[in-house]
Amino acid sequence: MLPPVLLLLLLISGAQASFYGVVFNYAFGNLQPSGYAVPYDFKLSYNSCEEFNTQTCNGYCNVPTYSIDEIGGEWCQKGYTGTFYYPYLDTLDQSVSTSAWTENRNGIVSSKAVLQFDLRNRSDINEPNSSPRTTILPLVRVPSNCQRNINLLVSDPDGDDIRCRYAAGSECDICTPPSLLSLSSSCSLSFSPTNSSDEGPYAVQMVMEDFPRQNVTLTNSFGLQVMKTASDSISTMPVQFVFKVDPAAPSCTEGEYLPRFLPPTPQNGDQINTNVNQTVEIIVRAEATQADTMELLFSGPFGLTKSSSGSGNFTLTWTPSPSEAGLNHHLCFVVQANSSGSVYQSDLRCVIVTAGNSPVTASPPTTTTPPTTTTPPQPTTTPPQPSTTPPQPTTTPPQPSTTPPQPSTAPPQPSTTGPPSSSNPNSTPASESYYVLALSAKLSTSLLLKNESAIILNLIKEEMQRQGLPAGIIVELLGIGGVQIAP
Repeated sequence: MLPPVLLLLLLISGAQASFYGVVFNYAFGNLQPSGYAVPYDFKLSYNSCEEFNTQTCNGYCNVPTYSIDEIGGEWCQKGYTGTFYYPYLDTLDQSVSTSAWTENRNGIVSSKAVLQFDLRNRSDINEPNSSPRTTILPLVRVPSNCQRNINLLVSDPDGDDIRCRYAAGSECDICTPPSLLSLSSSCSLSFSPTNSSDEGPYAVQMVMEDFPRQNVTLTNSFGLQVMKTASDSISTMPVQFVFKVDPAAPSCTEGEYLPRFLPPTPQNGDQINTNVNQTVEIIVRAEATQADTMELLFSGPFGLTKSSSGSGNFTLTWTPSPSEAGLNHHLCFVVQANSSGSVYQSDLRCVIVTAGNSPVTASPPTTTTPPTTTTPPQPTTTPPQPSTTPPQPTTTPPQPSTTPPQPSTAPPQPSTTGPPSSSNPNSTPASESYYVLALSAKLSTSLLLKNESAIILNLIKEEMQRQGLPAGIIVELLGIGGVQIAP
């Protein structure tokens, strides 16, 4: 049976709708009594929040949703965040369809998204793969006479190389890409000025894939192995949104009609580190001298809120919970201006917020792969939910196509804390505890502990695992002068 989030999509109504895109990310967590924890974040966009509520599961969803952002009469983005439990280390390829795309110039009618999970154990990090991560607004727009680059900010928990391409073949119902957008493998989209005859919305159907930087052996729960090279993708995640070409602007100079960002607005690609339960405030400033009003539009994690202290002055606020520790959380925003009935957007800015134990800092812009996080999240408690705590999904986690048939009810509760010995040879039963009270080691590296602690900690963790410690160890900084290791 499919995991709750995928089953949910299959129940989406096929009635007339205005679909605006989807983004899906998953991570790998530790073994739990119900199976291997797989935290996920799933964002869906429609013409309105009411349409979202009506279309999804015919209005009767038992999976909690959260509102992200909306602009009345145009689009609404909502998300699902939670954890499903997978009984085996294996793969899952799932193709799901939602409803009809909003009207578009490239003739995309029915939506379709392909999700390729790979939860086999990796030889390089001694734990299963996590997907590349990103987010995007449901609608990105530009005047027909203005140049615009959309630099999608991506990251990967495993340090893989991330590449983007347009969906093709069975990955979409109709795969015609927007002729006006050029997509590079580094996940950058480029638009050049065009004629007024090309104005209108276009459906963008992309996929984001992670490629190992060296040969990696993947092993499933039954001992079957496969080699992945730097030319082989591991997982495939959908990134879909609407790109709209608006009528020509009187001027393409930023700061006149098109809003221009001002300090202290973070740069695209900035990485912000914070602590669990510590509130992060991101100040956004913009100006558009020929605009009447401006508003901030964003896509980001559960609980992210915005406020304004006047036109062009905004604050994004987020407080990560313990279940959100260790992962990169992507946050993208634009400032949108209105002038004489016309709408103009700034360029797209995206940053990464990571919850850990380091003080709040901001690093220079990153490339497609920011520093690797230390450990995957430990989803031992209920993931962040809306203001009340809804019931957890009771549907069965996914079953890989290569595994024997599983019962249609909830997954079996194993009597031990681990799977069969062949599933993870380096795992350690919960009854055995390891404590490192003192560690004497000499490290030689060109990395700076202050700025690149995540990379250093991950290297230490890998070495500890090679020395026989369990895969679930946690390595944390106590300060610039020391580290802490715990089971």
